[in-house]
Amino acid sequence: MKNIAIIGSSGGNLYSLGGKSPHKLLQEIKLQSDAAGFQITAMQFIAADASMDALNDTAQASLFTSNPNGQVVQSESGPLKTINEIAKIKDQEIGTMILEGQIDGLVVMSADPDDVNKQSVAAAVEKRIPIVGTGGTSMSKISSKGAYIVAKSGTTGTTNRTRAISFIGSLANYWHVNYKAVIGSHMEDNSQPTENIWRNINIRGIMISALPGFIAMAIVLALSKIPAFSGLQDVFDLMIQALPVIVSVIAAKQVSNLDEVSIVAGVVAGVLAVDGGIIGGIIGGIVAGILVHFFFTKCIKWRFPVTTVNIAAGGLAGLISGLLVFYLFAPIALWIGDGIKDTIEIAIAFNPIIAGLIGGLLIWPAILGGVYHAAILPIVLLEMERTGASFLGAIDMVGLVLVSAGINLATIISTKDKGEAAAATPGFLINMGFGTFVEAAYPFMFSNKLVFAGAIFSAGAGGALVGLFDVRGTAYVPTFTAPFLTNNSFGFVIAMAASFGLSFVITIIANKMKKK
Repeated sequence: MKNIAIIGSSGGNLYSLGGKSPHKLLQEIKLQSDAAGFQITAMQFIAADASMDALNDTAQASLFTSNPNGQVVQSESGPLKTINEIAKIKDQEIGTMILEGQIDGLVVMSADPDDVNKQSVAAAVEKRIPIVGTGGTSMSKISSKGAYIVAKSGTTGTTNRTRAISFIGSLANYWHVNYKAVIGSHMEDNSQPTENIWRNINIRGIMISALPGFIAMAIVLALSKIPAFSGLQDVFDLMIQALPVIVSVIAAKQVSNLDEVSIVAGVVAGVLAVDGGIIGGIIGGIVAGILVHFFFTKCIKWRFPVTTVNIAAGGLAGLISGLLVFYLFAPIALWIGDGIKDTIEIAIAFNPIIAGLIGGLLIWPAILGGVYHAAILPIVLLEMERTGASFLGAIDMVGLVLVSAGINLATIISTKDKGEAAAATPGFLINMGFGTFVEAAYPFMFSNKLVFAGAIFSAGAGGALVGLFDVRGTAYVPTFTAPFLTNNSFGFVIAMAASFGLSFVITIIANKMKKK
């Protein structure tokens, strides 16, 4: 096992690029060190409360060190001058450890080789141990002292994660250690190789994460119908064009897990994928995420400076994937998206009442069978892409949210079981207040067949009314606001009231029959 030490500070430019979150910065390095089998034997990192480009000795700072287990330890905050004096003692300890052969490599970030980090740098130069680091000024000074630098870079364009991967990757290459970068959450199972990037592709996860953007668009559409806010129609048109960018960014970030680098790639790909609609945006984002991961790992292996790594990974990945969609996939993606939306419109045009009835009857089996989030929600978002509201979105609100609310309210009123009433109360409040958490009705549906049948019947009746009044709407908003986010407020209110009332009455009857 190789032992490494971390020295430096939150710096000037580094402060704006992750240094102001020293715990995250240092934990990223520890995460990658663990993946490579390296031990963080020593640490001396000074974190100030502002950029050091414009600090004086009265500024507040903390000293981060490591315990024998390699865990990060933070000192109490104090004036920078005082913290620097304490740091010099730690610097002497690290220098001695290097001279005694207890440290094999050095990670440097915005260090001061002429003062606070003088002893450790001098010892590293004497022992010729490999050094990796960022900070243009500090690395230049360290290099001028004859240090054996394996990889160095400025901090521009870097993130905590990309810096950490660059540091550990460069040391692993130098020592010929098999290292697989951990590109993902700190809580992930790191035993899985990151090369299996395909596991990160999740269309459902992308769509669900993009939902707030669609709801914002629906709100703008509703406001634009008010005469005083009619000018918002232009904003609505602009937001429709932004939807592919939103889903592209989410897709790129979820696939690559490289934070800002993947976000940039997703934006570039999404802008070029606008003509392909949200399906084009998803394709562009997924390809961008895959390419970001590929370019990033290759550039690290080739020992590119980390700033160049980020620029190459983010810029090239976004550009290549965006151009692929722009010239190749956009027409296909648009055809698929329009085909799905047109199929729904054809079914509605054939017989809107039957279409609504079938949609309502199937909505509960769909969510119980796991089909809702995989198929129905993406279709809802595809519908909203065109008009800002959705036929299936209206059925969602009527058939799921209001039915669940009716069941929960009836349970609160009609049951003598305090436990059931206590369980139903938050469900009802969330249904009405936020337009979600329909799963709150599950316990009562599963424990009583009549309640279960009543839920499906009520949803079907509400869906038929949605078809009768040709309603387009959405769920995932406070229930009392839903009638304002639709093309037919009166029809939506009637459908909502009907499904709520039916599920409420049927549950009351079921509970009374159960008592008897």
